[in-house]
Amino acid sequence: MILAAGRGERLRPLTDRMPKALIEAGGKPLLAWHLERIRRAGIREVVINVSHLAGLITQRFGDGAEYGLALHWSHEPQALETAGGIAQACSLLGAAPFLLVNSDIWCDYDLSALRGLDLGSRLAHLVLIPNPPHNVAGDFSLDGARIGNDAGARYTYAGIAVLSPALVSGIAPGEKAPLGPLLRLAAGRGAVTGELHRGVWHDVGTEERLATLLSRVGRGS
Repeated sequence: MILAAGRGERLRPLTDRMPKALIEAGGKPLLAWHLERIRRAGIREVVINVSHLAGLITQRFGDGAEYGLALHWSHEPQALETAGGIAQACSLLGAAPFLLVNSDIWCDYDLSALRGLDLGSRLAHLVLIPNPPHNVAGDFSLDGARIGNDAGARYTYAGIAVLSPALVSGIAPGEKAPLGPLLRLAAGRGAVTGELHRGVWHDVGTEERLATLLSRVGRGS
């Protein structure tokens, strides 16, 4: 699943006319980068949630045939935040664990490393990164493969994970809810593992961060 329903308030006025998922870097929309990497990982079915300017996204990518994928759209009349969007899409996702990617990042992590990951009794496996300047306190601790809420060395959630649908089982379809608190609760119960990615990672949540990405990959045509 790709999360693409956000309003992008900190990128206004750009996002008044264009959803974040369609912002271009290196000559193609952010969402296109993700779809290409997902296909290279051997995944063929993708659920994408949309809300703000949803029609522009669905018109651009359609059924996914251009990318060798089958795209399924989860429409939200009002954005339901991260966990709410996942809960809304559960009927499309099914009962098995699934790969989750935020659309507003650019990362060279090899998604094939997560394909077929067996969570067992765990609720999530997260990809973490060294803390960027905008999140110096980090999100989670990492001890071996165990993710927790401990003090000391902490890292930032990269917006890439494998999740069990059970993580959002307490959220009703249509209910707004963020993902962070659920992950912290699960981590506190020892139900979350993770790994550290030290490669390229960019978040495009603000104009400044978008400019940093564009300085790396260019604007394209």
